[in-house]
Amino acid sequence: MDALETARRDLHSFITTFNMLTPQEVDTIVDGTNIQAFPKRTILLKEGQISDKCYFVLKGLIREYYLKDGDEKTTAFFTENEPVNSFTSNNSKSPSRSYLECIEDCILTVGTDDIIEAMCKKVPRLENLMRVEVEKNAGKFQDEYAAFIMSSPEERYVSLLEKRPGLMNRVPQHQIASFLGVKPESLSRIRKRLLTAK
Repeated sequence: MDALETARRDLHSFITTFNMLTPQEVDTIVDGTNIQAFPKRTILLKEGQISDKCYFVLKGLIREYYLKDGDEKTTAFFTENEPVNSFTSNNSKSPSRSYLECIEDCILTVGTDDIIEAMCKKVPRLENLMRVEVEKNAGKFQDEYAAFIMSSPEERYVSLLEKRPGLMNRVPQHQIASFLGVKPESLSRIRKRLLTAK
């Protein structure tokens, strides 16, 4: 079984977890989903582009970052079973301020407004399910952002270790440091301090 077929089965298993959908509806959604492979370092969205696609990670890891004075400022990592979208750009049809980059080989679902509209006509309950999921993800992001703003870099690092330990072996340390809002050398000091404290 090739990687895309495996990913399609993974998608089927994931969608089946939403109990409000019948097996036939799940099959319809999976059959109509556009699944594509993207090699590492693919830029899915650039600053200045208007986002017209949304993604869902079946395999791999995507990073969101901004360029400020020539420096990359990492603001998010998206891994398996997470949606990826530049909501501001997509909804307002305005130029994106950020970049989306595959930092591993990725297999993603690729959606457009037309694909989603056609799918919702075939499976009317999908529209309500998507709205619930968008609201849930927006709430999660809001909570995480508030916790991030109110915590120190060391607290952010400890939180990342607790909630997403797998990232440490998948993401270059300078990108982890950027995400935490510190220089790589500061991250090294935080890690040493925590190891010494054990």
